[in-house]
Amino acid sequence: MPYITINGERCKGCGLCTIACPKKLVAMSETPNSLGFTVAVFSGPEMCTGCKLCAEMCPDVAIAVFKD
Repeated sequence: MPYITINGERCKGCGLCTIACPKKLVAMSETPNSLGFTVAVFSGPEMCTGCKLCAEMCPDVAIAVFKD
């Protein structure tokens, strides 16, 4: 089953990944990271197809996609 991980300390909260995900499985958190940015969070791993669009759009290279 595919899933993604988001490095919250690298994320600057641009939100491009939320737009890129065709299943809308990435959203913005309300809790800021140590730098004060609201970061992206992953929800609904059972619906992830592993398309990697979120990772490709991330300018901070904060998203990794895995396929088990």
